[in-house]
Amino acid sequence: MTMRILVTGAQGFVGNHLLHALRSTSHNAQPDTVPNTVIEAARFDITDPDAVSAVLDRTRPDLCFHLAAISSIGAARADPDEAWTVNLHGTLRVANALRRINPGATFVFASSAEAYGDSFRSGLPLDETAPLAPANTYSATKAAADLALGALAHEDLRTIRLRPFNHTGPGQTADFVVPAFARQIARIEAGLQDPVLSVGNLDAERDFLDVRDICAAYLACARHAADIRPGTIFNLCSGQTRSIRSVVDDLIRLSGTSVTVRIAPEKLRPVDLPRAAGSAQQAAATLNWHPSTAWDDTLRAVLDDWRARIRHEA
Repeated sequence: MTMRILVTGAQGFVGNHLLHALRSTSHNAQPDTVPNTVIEAARFDITDPDAVSAVLDRTRPDLCFHLAAISSIGAARADPDEAWTVNLHGTLRVANALRRINPGATFVFASSAEAYGDSFRSGLPLDETAPLAPANTYSATKAAADLALGALAHEDLRTIRLRPFNHTGPGQTADFVVPAFARQIARIEAGLQDPVLSVGNLDAERDFLDVRDICAAYLACARHAADIRPGTIFNLCSGQTRSIRSVVDDLIRLSGTSVTVRIAPEKLRPVDLPRAAGSAQQAAATLNWHPSTAWDDTLRAVLDDWRARIRHEA
């Protein structure tokens, strides 16, 4: 039987990696793949009701990975109206259109562990039962969509909500912490920047994943979709936190470049949680998902990506 899969936000960082993962596995009959799929990556405006209906009517997916979003804290802070329009109303528009056009289809939503917000102040690893307590506009929009989809699960929407923690990899923009550091180091290596790395708060601790491991969780959702209760939530995290300072140190070590690290006040966030730790036991038990990419391999991939970009820019 063929599964028709629609990916929204396919041109974005995770979307691009997810398309590659889906296409790499769609003709592979191994147990950890998703064989016999038809993959759609239509480009359309999720805030436009006519565009959403047209794409869903044409593709009639059995499963939709919904990744389209305003995906950074900074962008949401700069234009909160747009963030609410896209992240909440756009998400509901796609979910409701899917429910109308193919009631048995599965809607896999890319929520965010940012939605836990102030709940992280306990310092303990949070599981999926922790209260959502968003601390910025981006996380508030994601939490609102997450909760709205949970309510729709009681109205026959087959939805799975994924709450990934920080993830990185090649192709991510410098709006995010790891590529922001990698970009500066690549510029320093190329002689385009003084050997001074400008950073924000280095004491915060976060749980970091490789984007390839995140995509593996999406594939697992596709494999197990028929057996997952509508509304189920999965945290996606490694269970290990790292200080931002250690991320800087690891990147400098892998580069081998002599760098001075300097705090830039403009890079400090208005609200910065000291530690964000999570538990992914439910994903391990239900999806048989475990992150497997070595941290140094992730950082090398990000560094090499930015080295290539800097060479291209030069």
